[in-house]
Amino acid sequence: MRKGFTLLEMIVVIMIIALLMLVTIPNIQKVITIVQDKGCESQVKLVDAAILQYMVKTDEIPAAIDQLIEEGLLDQKQYKCQNNKQIYIDDGQAYAE
Repeated sequence: MRKGFTLLEMIVVIMIIALLMLVTIPNIQKVITIVQDKGCESQVKLVDAAILQYMVKTDEIPAAIDQLIEEGLLDQKQYKCQNNKQIYIDDGQAYAE
């Protein structure tokens, strides 16, 4: 008598693994989206802090994020979020779009 798995047992195991993958992959994508959105919110708050620093330093409101980069308050990479939203300044407040 030979020992091993039958074809039916292997198909059942593969079907269970495929079902688990179908359930978990959309949830992983949803978590990644939530993390990127929260990161972008934090980055907008960082730009708001840089705006306040700019206002204290120059006594004027920056018109664009480029002014913050020129003053050395932000890095070139910080004008864009990981989820490809760009950060803009409007009336002294930062927002992502």
